[in-house]
Amino acid sequence: MVARAYTVAFEGVQARLVEVQCATAPGLPGFSIVGLPDKAVSEAKERVRSALNAMSIALPSKRITVNMSPADLPKEGSHFDLPIALALLAAIGILPPEDVESTVALGELSLDGKLIPVIGALPAAMTAAEDDRTLLCPKGCGAEAAWVGAAHVIAPATLTEALHHYTGQRVLEPAKPGEVQGIDGTRDLRDVKGQERAKRALEIAAAGRHHLLMTGTPGSGKSMLSARLPGILPPLTAPEALETSMIHSLAGLLTEGGISRTRPFREPHHTASMAAIVGGGRGAKPGEISLAHNGVLFMDEFPEFPRMVLETLRQPIEAGEVVVARANAHVRYPCRFMLIAAANPCKCGYLSDPARACARVPHCGEDYLGRISGPLMDRFDLRLDVPPVAFTDLDLPESGESSAEVAARVATARQRQSERFTEMDQTRVNADLEGKLLEECAAPDTEGRALLTRVAEKFGLSARGYHRVLRVARTIADLEGVETVQKPHVAEAIGFRLMEAQEALPESARVERATG
Repeated sequence: MVARAYTVAFEGVQARLVEVQCATAPGLPGFSIVGLPDKAVSEAKERVRSALNAMSIALPSKRITVNMSPADLPKEGSHFDLPIALALLAAIGILPPEDVESTVALGELSLDGKLIPVIGALPAAMTAAEDDRTLLCPKGCGAEAAWVGAAHVIAPATLTEALHHYTGQRVLEPAKPGEVQGIDGTRDLRDVKGQERAKRALEIAAAGRHHLLMTGTPGSGKSMLSARLPGILPPLTAPEALETSMIHSLAGLLTEGGISRTRPFREPHHTASMAAIVGGGRGAKPGEISLAHNGVLFMDEFPEFPRMVLETLRQPIEAGEVVVARANAHVRYPCRFMLIAAANPCKCGYLSDPARACARVPHCGEDYLGRISGPLMDRFDLRLDVPPVAFTDLDLPESGESSAEVAARVATARQRQSERFTEMDQTRVNADLEGKLLEECAAPDTEGRALLTRVAEKFGLSARGYHRVLRVARTIADLEGVETVQKPHVAEAIGFRLMEAQEALPESARVERATG
């Protein structure tokens, strides 16, 4: 007799169904697992044997063979313990085979039969729902998996409870979803003294999911401003929360089964490796750019990151997904994130202060920011110089708008974009506009187009830069509630785009110079 159970193997955020076959045959007693298992799966036989002994169930004196199909798909992880145990119990007649076959199971077994939580319960529940099967997982994963309402989730704490459930001795109630984690509102934009132009740039970036580069002397407030960006972003929609949580589930970042509606905010250190940022390593796990999907990736000390790491960001920024290539597979992860980068103007940080700058001025600044390649720099929609704040200004009372007030405008602008792109699957915000849709939605009026044409000719804007100015102008118009992109919107977008060409001029003079 061959008994069958089902589980999943992970390929990126996708969970592929795996059939676990167990057969017993006369011969020399043994227990073998085949089907391209890794070390953790091969060791499952000892954990299963010990867990069954703890339940006073002895293995038959036969040859036991477990095959995992498809056999050419690599099987990695300890979550194969539970389906192997279920298939074995069905093969020796303890569990009804038809009930086991209607279940997708995953979970690690301890030696005393307890079920240990594993990663990936949420994508596994999605696969179980698509295949119209019940999901069986450890109790610690039940609240997470239950967020997929279409899946029937059973979450026992031990293998004994699972056995009692299938034999009808003690039927378990379906698991319930975990709590929705609230939004942390402790960091407010009003805490930042001055920096009104930087706050405006953050608002525009949040409204259209535009990439932002901030340069300024140490202590000017770049990190402080970035830390307050999550407070003005709208909550994740239900589909976005599910997408993001599936990635976090694979990374083991969902705490107690709770799903957060707060957009991710990831801030890797500049010593992080390419695999940590882009994804890869053992098991081709998601990197920081995928963990920031639908949220923010903040990279402080941007030029200090290894050159190879920075250059690998170019393709994911444009495509919205990253492909981790391995010899036996190509794993895809979504990565539609907002990149916020902060950098000092030079190595010492005081390029614009003659009293504190080093002796290599201005070459030190050229060398330092030269670590950011032209193609990567061209992908930043907004570029901002953050001036230092005088210590005497720190004693001034709080001023400016609160994060809640700015967040309300951002949410309204995002709502306009959502209504505009209702029929588009991949286009959600203005940063996704391209091709004919960009011309239709972001076409400026006559004066705005004339201004943009003169600026493009004078400063040599690339085609990408030209389109990114249009996207930012469209976002500025959405923030004002205007349907047509007008000349002031284009002028403001140009002022943020051409910071490096006009950094010595005030805002009014920058636009005047750009217009000739």
